[in-house]
Parts: sequence; structure tokens; C-alpha cells
Amino acid sequence: MPAATDPAPGSGNLSRGGILNPHAHFVMAKKHVLKAEPRARSGSGVLKQLRREGWVPSVIYGRGTENKNLKVDAKAFGELLAHATSENILINLDLGGSNQLAFLQTVQHDPLSGKPLHIDFLSIDENSEITAQIPVHLTGEPAGVKAGGLLEQLGHALEVRCLASVLPEVLEFDVTHLNEGDSLHIGDVKLPAGVTATHAADVVIAHVEKSAAAVSEAAAATA
Repeated sequence: MPAATDPAPGSGNLSRGGILNPHAHFVMAKKHVLKAEPRARSGSGVLKQLRREGWVPSVIYGRGTENKNLKVDAKAFGELLAHATSENILINLDLGGSNQLAFLQTVQHDPLSGKPLHIDFLSIDENSEITAQIPVHLTGEPAGVKAGGLLEQLGHALEVRCLASVLPEVLEFDVTHLNEGDSLHIGDVKLPAGVTATHAADVVIAHVEKSAAAVSEAAAATA
């Protein structure tokens, strides 16, 4: 998540002594299932041929194991992503007789078509610590919006660190308490047990801009 900073001093930010830990809802990550097959062939020409045949070249690594070249069905992988909230997800890889829990580390996409070109899987277990970008959803209508202000969401994903067993799929934060000029910071929100944000507490997730009328009234009061 970009490291957005606080608006200018005096703009009515919710301070560190403001309302902490507003109502939050956490959806824990599901474990998706995906079949994978060993891939003996390599080289750019061979990889292009695999893609034409409907495969996505892949690799799995981590946990002290040697890298393994794999291939996954492009259609099945596309359907999996279509039903996922992000690309940072847990996957039970069916390796034809054995299963391996993996974290979807990176997906390289074609810049024009958006189709996946290559996938990196991180081999993990339930007690592996991982870093992931989790989607942030804001719920409720802020008091400041009802008064004429405008809600701006500056952080649409929050980078967190946690064990695979407690990885959230989505983070929902209630913003009904925000008045005009207030901000919701990372330090203001409650995260699931065992989940830690990687960015500083003063990074802004959302801010309610003051209405033109409120700005004019404040300017008149200080004139």
C-alpha cells in the first residue's frame, strides 16, 4: 500500500488519541485447489509453445526445497483468480498424488492481454510466516460525508505479515465515526490476532475531505 501521509496540520485529523480500533470484520483466507504437473522443458521458445497449448509455466520454491518447474492449466488458473479477492492467496497444489500448500507469490501478466505468463509459488506450511497485500474494504457512511464531506480511500490494500494459518482474505474497516477532516490511520484499526501491518502507524488508509462550506466557515473563523 502506498505510504500516504497525513493531510496538512490543522485539517481535523483523527489523532493518536482519537477513536482507536473501530469496528472491523475479517474474512480468513480460503485454501484454493489447483492441479499442477511437472515441467521438464524450458527455454523461451518452449515456454511459448506451452502457453499455446493452454498451460502457464510455473515454479515452486522455498522451505529449503529445491526449485521445481511446473505447469498449470491456464483456464483453471484464470477461473481461480476470477473468484479470488487478490493474487496473494493460499493454494493447495495437487501434484498428482501429493499435495503441497503454497502461497501465490507473483504472477507475471502479458502487458497487452493481461493473460498470465508465469507463476511463482512459495512452498509453505501452516506455520510459515508470509507477507501479503490484503484488500481493504471500507464499510458504513462517515458522519463527515453526511455533513457534506467526501470520503477518499488512499489505501486499497494493506501489506501485512502473519503465519499462513491466520492469513486474512479481506480486511473490512468501519468508517462511520469519521467526521469532516478526520483520517483513518493504520494505527487506528484493529487487525486479526497474529497479523501485523508492515507500514507505520501514521500511514493514512482513508480521509474525509471537508466540504467547501466547511472550509469557507473555517477560513472565516480564522480571518
